[in-house]
Amino acid sequence: AGYILSCGALLLLFYWKPEWDVWANCIRCSLEEADVVLLRTTDEFQRYSQKKVTWIDLSILALPVGSNSDGPLVADKDSVINRAVMKPQLKMRCIQVQKIRYIWDFSVKEFKKVGSLEDSNTCHSIHHKFGAGLTREEQKIRQLVCGPNAIEVEIRPIWKLLFKEILNPFYVFQAFTLTLWLSQGYTEYSVAIIILSIISVGLTVYDLRQQSTKLHDLVEEHNKVQVTVCTKSEGCEELESCYLVPGDMFLLDGKKLSLPCDAVLIDGTCIVDEGMLTGESIPVTKTPLPLVESPMPWKTHSMEDYRRHVLFCGTEVIQVKPTGRGPARAVVLQTGFNTAKGDLVRSILYPKPVNFKLYRDAFKFIVGLSKPVADVVAMALLLLTVAVPPAIPAALTTGTVYAQRRLKKKKIFCISPQRINICGQINLVCFDKTGTLTEDGLDLWGVIPSEGRFQKIHKFPSSTPLPWGPVCGAMASCHSLVVLDKKIQGDPLDLKMFDGTHWRLFSSGLPAFAPVEGIAILHQFPFSSGLQRMSVVSQKIGEEQYDLYMKGAPEIVSSFCRQDTVPANFLKELKTYTSQGFRVIALAHKVLNLGKDVDVSNLKREEAESGLVFLGLLVMENRLKQETKPVLRELDAAHIRNVMVTGDNLQTAVTVARNAGMIHTGSKVILIEANEPEGSAPASIAWQLAEDCKENTEKITLEGEICNYHFAMNGKSYQVIIKHFYSLLPKILVNATVFARMSPGQKSSLIEEFQKLDYYVGMCGDGANDCGALKMAHAGISLSEQEASVASPFTSQIPNIQCVPELIREGRAALVASFAVVKYLTLYGLIQFVGTALLFWVSYLIQDVIITLLVCLTMSLTEAYPKLAPYRPPGQLISPPLLLSITLNVCFTIIMQTCGFLLVKQQPWYVVPRADTRVLFKRLLRSTQGAAHLAMRENTVLSYEDTTLWPLSSINCIIVAFVFSKGKPFRKPIYTNYLFSVLLALQLAICLFLFFADIDAVYSALTLCRVTLQDVILQNKHLWLLIKSCFGYQSNSQYRKWQRILQRDPNWPPVNAEDFAAKSTDEIYVNPTYKYSDED
Repeated sequence: AGYILSCGALLLLFYWKPEWDVWANCIRCSLEEADVVLLRTTDEFQRYSQKKVTWIDLSILALPVGSNSDGPLVADKDSVINRAVMKPQLKMRCIQVQKIRYIWDFSVKEFKKVGSLEDSNTCHSIHHKFGAGLTREEQKIRQLVCGPNAIEVEIRPIWKLLFKEILNPFYVFQAFTLTLWLSQGYTEYSVAIIILSIISVGLTVYDLRQQSTKLHDLVEEHNKVQVTVCTKSEGCEELESCYLVPGDMFLLDGKKLSLPCDAVLIDGTCIVDEGMLTGESIPVTKTPLPLVESPMPWKTHSMEDYRRHVLFCGTEVIQVKPTGRGPARAVVLQTGFNTAKGDLVRSILYPKPVNFKLYRDAFKFIVGLSKPVADVVAMALLLLTVAVPPAIPAALTTGTVYAQRRLKKKKIFCISPQRINICGQINLVCFDKTGTLTEDGLDLWGVIPSEGRFQKIHKFPSSTPLPWGPVCGAMASCHSLVVLDKKIQGDPLDLKMFDGTHWRLFSSGLPAFAPVEGIAILHQFPFSSGLQRMSVVSQKIGEEQYDLYMKGAPEIVSSFCRQDTVPANFLKELKTYTSQGFRVIALAHKVLNLGKDVDVSNLKREEAESGLVFLGLLVMENRLKQETKPVLRELDAAHIRNVMVTGDNLQTAVTVARNAGMIHTGSKVILIEANEPEGSAPASIAWQLAEDCKENTEKITLEGEICNYHFAMNGKSYQVIIKHFYSLLPKILVNATVFARMSPGQKSSLIEEFQKLDYYVGMCGDGANDCGALKMAHAGISLSEQEASVASPFTSQIPNIQCVPELIREGRAALVASFAVVKYLTLYGLIQFVGTALLFWVSYLIQDVIITLLVCLTMSLTEAYPKLAPYRPPGQLISPPLLLSITLNVCFTIIMQTCGFLLVKQQPWYVVPRADTRVLFKRLLRSTQGAAHLAMRENTVLSYEDTTLWPLSSINCIIVAFVFSKGKPFRKPIYTNYLFSVLLALQLAICLFLFFADIDAVYSALTLCRVTLQDVILQNKHLWLLIKSCFGYQSNSQYRKWQRILQRDPNWPPVNAEDFAAKSTDEIYVNPTYKYSDED
């Protein structure tokens, strides 16, 4: 009844505010009894959504007798399915949130996610519970509870997209305005706005439909893969992958296969291409989950990264190596949207809302302008709608549409147009190093052998081949290269290293044509970013001796070696090369005494990788891309901070930062090293001046944004600071420039911490391990065209960082254009408001259609200014400079129009109009005579007030459009926008012709004076700066506050000092995402 009585307004309100719908129609109760659940996001947006609780009825399945007894329903006793089923009804309650299903767990009284195997399973239980497959009955139960194993992305119907778009508050207000105007007979302009809005909505719906179709096509082909599934006591059969459930065991028969689920490998080894997840097509070797008796959950059973045993959904199996026990086997871990690929697709379907105030401010602005109320409701509504132009919704998107088109011409593609405006506010950019700042491929520069001390360096390329020995053996065998389609593929570093030996690799894994017959690679302990090393067990052809070769980060490899084999000057030699920007890899070797016919696949990594002999250092050269230095110089000149976030060595990263210009000549580098608590000793943090800065003891200062010191740290220290020294983090981040050895998770965390300091953060990476950070940043720019870049808002086809300033320039131009259009429309509306308030009702058709619409459609065509200014455009619509601009202009307009209104009444020839002004004015518009000529004929004089104010307001609108189209520093000059300039000149000429046919010196002088005065009033940056200095206004951004605090702190930064945490074990890290503030 409420919906009908309110004519649908209540329904619309509940659509916008689902929490009000729940509060109005539901009674609060416990979660266990609820039919409707109200959910709220934990981020700063606090968005609500309602979900209906549904029932899953298992009684429809033909289950064996006894299933409804007290025994477990599925064999895995730890499964949440056993705790969620209601007996004897065999029902369970569930809700579905963002494609993930949750069922009610009666034991803990909360909803639990289904679609995954429990993490509490040990290695032993996975092998024994699921190694032989599930029973047919358990498969049916899990299929019903977990749903199909498919990542289904609906191609959203056009009517749904259309309704969602037109129910936007902007368009609802517009519909209300147009309805009111049409009811008052103001047809022409209303029809023009309706046509413009239909085009705008149509283009938006088309774009959304295209994105939906692309995403559907991307995932659909992987939903119907044929797999061989084994059922307990029934053998194996081929099924469609949509029938897979967690716990199923399937076979890998050696054919190329795009994995339809996340699975853990329990037998055999696989080589997979994880390009879909990592953005880099490098073959990764997967090893089987060891069968060990350990009470630890399988993910933490050893120091080794558990992902080495997991085959991720969407990745491609390119090679399978079965063991002697039969074909390779894997157990399904997760299905559907619970998988790695499902998570990626969900992040695209449900992105984090853009926290940008332009769109919220625009709505507040409309509401703010809608405050006036008059005694006569109809006329008050007319005045209200006149003051708020209904073209604002369409105008807001104009700048971004044009900017997106310009970006496309520059080979930068955007899947989230809203973020283009945010790019105009970026003041900090994080860069990955390898492949982004530096060349993608490494060049082999040299090898420094070691025999207790370092020997003479062997440089590459060299006419003399590398002599046979352990170093050559390590380079030939310690890698993860594979031969696919007669071509060697793998990590670029491994490829360069292997090429340096001049050996050949065969598909059987045997390098040959060397002083020895060949080396067989028998087993591999794969590389992982957590361990920072890899090793292989190999055997020379025709010999019984087994060798273990290791390569990895020098600091890590040396810790596994006997100290008597590590040269005394190891650290000094390492620093010599890393300080020159080289990438350094250490090599080590060990002879394994295993005996004959031993199964090397059962070797424990911890035992094998101990007591090694240090072989030497492999030196790789990583050159800067030629575009890197000029781009960083340009960003620096524009006062945009540059930060390096890399997985490489700290010293190498600092050197590259110096060479690239991130750290200026003469600036100090303070290395931060933080350590976890050990025993009774609390966590510690040490501040050490870098070696190359010690000779210069000049006072370290911070002045404004220009500082002569930079902090540098590695991922380990960053994690300790997050956990134990969180209060120091803002002080460090304000001047931290280099972050090395950072894991993907730490990169994402760092972006969040910068955002918490009110930085607008851009992230530029090659997509290899930057996916999380690219998604987290305000503007993520992927230089990779792999599928992972689908999650990045921007993708550059040109693989260098030139795209960053281009994007910022276009973002600033789009932002300024959006503000200019909104300000113009607002001022235009207020000019009309003043005129209508004075004249009670006048229809300004020529202003509306000929001036306003054409200005809105062409104002944003002006391109970005080629040079980045050292300051950003305002980021908020409701901000003092912009409000000051509008307020001063409105005051000027009121004074001017009021004076014109009063002065005309005092003229001796003034006649009070006798007819209805609306009818007469329409006759005036239809007339082919000019206003001045009509005024001379008393019987056709409509309104002297109208004849006076109409020209004043029309010329005012044209001048406002001209002034708001100011070019430098964010956009090119107005004359470069040819269409806009011609239209503006044409409009002015028409106005002068129609309204000022008898033009005289006074009118000419007035027009000239107003151009000068308008420029002072509207472009008031210097005036705003003067007001700020008078009132002592300072920025409220967190990073600015910290900069001011640190400037006043004589003890900051600490140098050559060490601090300790007050608490070592009670610190709890809270994700900063949940602590965001709406304050700027």
